[in-house]
Amino acid sequence: MWVVDGMGWTASNIQLYFGAAASVVLGIYAFTLPKCEIKKKNSSSLFEALGLDAFVLFKTPKMLVFFLFAILLGAALQITNAFGQEFLVSFNQFDEYKNSFGVLHPGIIMSISQISETLFILTIPFFLKKFGIKKVMLMAMMAWFLRFGLFSVGNPGAGVLLIILSNIVYGMAFDFFTISGSLFVEKETEDKIRSSAQGLFLMMTNGVGIILGGYFSGYVVDFYTQETVRNWSQIWMVFAGYSLVMGILFFFLFKHDHRPEDYNNGTFI
Repeated sequence: MWVVDGMGWTASNIQLYFGAAASVVLGIYAFTLPKCEIKKKNSSSLFEALGLDAFVLFKTPKMLVFFLFAILLGAALQITNAFGQEFLVSFNQFDEYKNSFGVLHPGIIMSISQISETLFILTIPFFLKKFGIKKVMLMAMMAWFLRFGLFSVGNPGAGVLLIILSNIVYGMAFDFFTISGSLFVEKETEDKIRSSAQGLFLMMTNGVGIILGGYFSGYVVDFYTQETVRNWSQIWMVFAGYSLVMGILFFFLFKHDHRPEDYNNGTFI
């Protein structure tokens, strides 16, 4: 993000070539990683071979609710990915903001979110053991509420600290949902369907959730756009409200008894 921003490629297709080249380098580097053995098993049916056996988890009310909210949280992720930089760049139409750092270098400002991710990952073992998955997921939802709410009142000028704080909060919003959720799936499933369950979780978030988030966020943005001018304050407040309602519903609908001793075996923490 820093290279793309610093080279002035934010609005250029050159960034796509840069991303493609980086992917090739990453792919070559992957061949140098240590070999990781896998447990091979003979699938008894095509159903299991395709990983569809994980859908049995929908029979468990707790897991059904968990996966449904994984979709809703995946939608929130799409919202911030799709419109974050566009939001900052849109301030270039105002003389007081057009030469501000946030408008000129939106990629660098938004990259604070990824930096925050790497730091919040380190806190997940403590929070999961101390509070359990339900409270950690609620923290993620409230972090999404703050993420969007701070965007609503922030700007690249005097309100740039609010934008920065929003990006810092993003680390909790993202990690406490995606990483903690993945660890929860790991803990709650049997060995024979564990990999399929992880794939199901990914499909709910980065598949169904992102598709729904794309449609929902696009509709909201269009609704608050008049003659190509977007009312970003209202847009972000709608998304903040969405996150708040999601958190309230999750609090009442998701039932899970947290046992700190379950996190002492070293299996995944």
